[in-house]
Amino acid sequence: MDEPILHVDAARRPGRGATRNETGRFERETRVTVPDGWDIEEERPMIRTEVTEETARSLITYNRSPDLPFDRSINPYRGCEHGCIYCFARPSHAYLGLSPGLDFETRLVARPNAAEVLTRELRARRYKVAPIAIGTNTDPYQPVERDRGIMRDCLRVLRDCNHPVAIVTKGTLVERDIDLLAPMAEKGLARVGISITTLDADLARRMEPRVPSPKRRLATIKRLAEAGIGVRLMVSPVVPALTDPELEAILEAGAEAGAEAASWIMLRLPREVSPLWQAWLAEHYPDRAGRIMARLREMHGGKDYDARWGHRMRGQGHYAALIKARFERAARKLGLDRGLPELRCDLFTRPDMSGDQLSLF
Repeated sequence: MDEPILHVDAARRPGRGATRNETGRFERETRVTVPDGWDIEEERPMIRTEVTEETARSLITYNRSPDLPFDRSINPYRGCEHGCIYCFARPSHAYLGLSPGLDFETRLVARPNAAEVLTRELRARRYKVAPIAIGTNTDPYQPVERDRGIMRDCLRVLRDCNHPVAIVTKGTLVERDIDLLAPMAEKGLARVGISITTLDADLARRMEPRVPSPKRRLATIKRLAEAGIGVRLMVSPVVPALTDPELEAILEAGAEAGAEAASWIMLRLPREVSPLWQAWLAEHYPDRAGRIMARLREMHGGKDYDARWGHRMRGQGHYAALIKARFERAARKLGLDRGLPELRCDLFTRPDMSGDQLSLF
């Protein structure tokens, strides 16, 4: 029998990051395309975005990772149409019985009752306030949010009870919510991280196909900063031999736009992300693929990725140390080497639920 076809034809996936759609790792059966031996052309449909709804039973997810600056997060959506090929959240789609490949960016799950569940969880007597991170897994301001508005509903809940929030996004739709974020920021309750991987519009379109252009994201930093919202520029991920020459230029552009602080993370390739990334390299940058992977393996003891805490974000070795030194020097020169102020937790008041007697007075 002929070998199965793993590559999905480019004509069927315009504006997508992944080139494949392998079955999720938890599935018992694997489905692949296999030539039937007939030399007859068959027209296959284009892969389009599908959105299903999930009734969330819980929303706040807690973590104990010592190398993360937060211990809780929420996700209004599962999957992300931005389609960033390097996204470390792709493997999470396998828990839904879907592929971390094209399914991750085309078969999305919306959680329309997220705000209601969030209210209930914040209202619990045992709840202890600490900043909630949003956007650490999938982007809350991906295109589907424009119509669904689930992120905005959650933000209203946090605003109404003075709960601190830290948002990470590549989506310029965050500008829509300045009316909510600016008053929160004035109270010390909100800050935003904007991720910029490259200033090269062509490279960005290939690597993160449905994300607003780098220039447009810089404009978002400017708008947020002008509204008094603290912005952290995230140079993330840094890709060896592809985007790393731009490190200083990205920091300079972010500082000029109004960012107050900056951070960086090296490219991470957990689980299915590595083969997806390598297939993308083979299609778009075959001349650099060997060099890029060699640098990554050099930082992870010969492996594509090492998930150890304290190591996974930066790697180790000569190259990782060089990037760290370059970042620190440029950030210090531009005044981006300071952190944003700590978010306040002392203003929090438990939200009322509809029907509470006290809400009548």
